Amino acid sequence: MAQRVLIAGGYGVVGGTAARHLRGLAPDLDIILAGRSPEAGAALAREIGASTLQLDVADPTAALADLGPVDLIVAALQDRGDTLIQAALAQGAAHIGITKVVEETGPAVFAALHAPPRRPIVLAGHWAAGVLILAARPALAEFARVESVAMAALFDAADAVGPMSASDAAAFSGRALLRREGQWAWVDGGDHTRALRLADGHEATVQPLATLDVPSLAAITGAPDIRFDFGEGESLGTRAGHRASHEGVIEIAGTLRSGQRVRRRVLVSDPKGVGHMTALGTLVVAERVLGLDGLPLPAGGLQLPETLVAPEAAIARFEQFGVRITAETDPA
Repeated sequence: MAQRVLIAGGYGVVGGTAARHLRGLAPDLDIILAGRSPEAGAALAREIGASTLQLDVADPTAALADLGPVDLIVAALQDRGDTLIQAALAQGAAHIGITKVVEETGPAVFAALHAPPRRPIVLAGHWAAGVLILAARPALAEFARVESVAMAALFDAADAVGPMSASDAAAFSGRALLRREGQWAWVDGGDHTRALRLADGHEATVQPLATLDVPSLAAITGAPDIRFDFGEGESLGTRAGHRASHEGVIEIAGTLRSGQRVRRRVLVSDPKGVGHMTALGTLVVAERVLGLDGLPLPAGGLQLPETLVAPEAAIARFEQFGVRITAETDPA
């Protein structure tokens, strides 16, 4: 029997792109595109051979009961009440949520501890659903000691994003989580801005956020100084006269296994924009959860993209869909 995937927000920019790519990887997958206005997803459903479902995430009980069991629920929208996570736990389905930042994950963690998931519950509220941290893993593995990691993302106002993503971008301010000198600090992001340098020498002002990248990087590296920043400015694509691209920059300082102290910069650029990059992060997680990569199905439990997906496989998939990942290293 074909596996069933429900994508809540499935005809938005991120959900729709992820659905198209999933269909390309799995022609037999049963894909359901869900949202409050299913007629808006009718054309996409016809295009990729999916079905639609009217679903209000504030009260999905009746809709999900009529739908029946699914193997995976993808929340490509805000689910403030964790109703889709609860539904996945109740029926033993997997779940991927791409919107929750650090302070919003606690209830889901407690729910999973009280009712251990039978399939993966993946917290993917990283930037671009984990693309940057997955791209960083090979570079980080070359370090014997990491002193600091600074990640950043630059959003181009010309980038075509959905209304939810646009409102989220406009609200990226307020409290941010930093790790400074080995201590955790919640700060006002606007008070801790910095300049971000891109590959062509262009600079933009960015400020910290509370994405899941920050605590995960601390767990991976033990670095005393970690931050993730966000800002707006012209992308590499726009400045080259093309469509708006989306760039992420990963800056690592520390000591390589060879003993050399260096600073390494990894640039991750998606010429199709932030929505496409986020969809690719969602895609590689869904591919692994469903076993579409040919590997055995993963065990249940709480997961992150970077604990579930092999970075080499993820990077190969990102590059297949046009993402460019380049690195440069300078002596510290």
